[in-house]
Amino acid sequence: MFITRLISGIVLLAIVISTGILGGPVFLSLVALISLLGVYEFYRMLHLQKSILFYTGLGMCLVLDTLLFFGKTGGADALPVLVLLIFMTLYVVTYPKLTAKEVFASYTGWVYTAVLLSFLYRVRMAEGGEVLLWLVFIGAWGSDTCAYCAGRLFGKHKAFPELSPKKTLEGCIGGVVGTALIAGIYAACIRQWADASVSIVQFGLIGMSASIISQVGDLAASAMKRNCDIKDYGKLIPGHGGILDRFDSIIFTAPLVYYLVRLFTVWTF
Repeated sequence: MFITRLISGIVLLAIVISTGILGGPVFLSLVALISLLGVYEFYRMLHLQKSILFYTGLGMCLVLDTLLFFGKTGGADALPVLVLLIFMTLYVVTYPKLTAKEVFASYTGWVYTAVLLSFLYRVRMAEGGEVLLWLVFIGAWGSDTCAYCAGRLFGKHKAFPELSPKKTLEGCIGGVVGTALIAGIYAACIRQWADASVSIVQFGLIGMSASIISQVGDLAASAMKRNCDIKDYGKLIPGHGGILDRFDSIIFTAPLVYYLVRLFTVWTF
């Protein structure tokens, strides 16, 4: 299992890095594919993968990606309102086939996957996005690695015993501190080799914040799986589970990094 997990992880990382470097339509295609698969896994978890809500959600994923492809960010920002109105219309015209819980859970799932994952592309296409994109993955996967190492070395106090028995308070803190350091080192490397004026302190703060929200994202995914009595969202990625099992943290870090970058204006010339 370790070898399988390692190989599939390397392949996934290679795909993300290569498409992330290329950016543009290539990276958007990857984000769109991840979103579509994520929507499917989420709706399957709710046993709604054959409902009209599911097919509508898939269609709205494609609409969102099309708007982003043509640079219509205003339309992309307004789309969640339109999707809510569409879902509520379906609720009314099909009543009593759909329940209120199904409609609102489906809408939440669409926002959770399609909308939040779309910020991966938004970060990449922002000014300096070829550098800033990797803060998302440092904040998610870097945090996971640092938290795991800190937990194995120093973990004594359970942080969330009912939700995630293996997570320790020391591991959580180690994840935050380690990610802040990695992000700061990343900024220093950019300043040295790319001759770009980025702030080490601001990158460190973004890394720290991303680690915190990354851990929240991971725990939120665990809570949903426990509520729905499933172990993994899927089996698409050998040794890792489904798309949402691997991208549950990135779903949270991508929008946070996007807005923190805009807040700090970390990229200057």
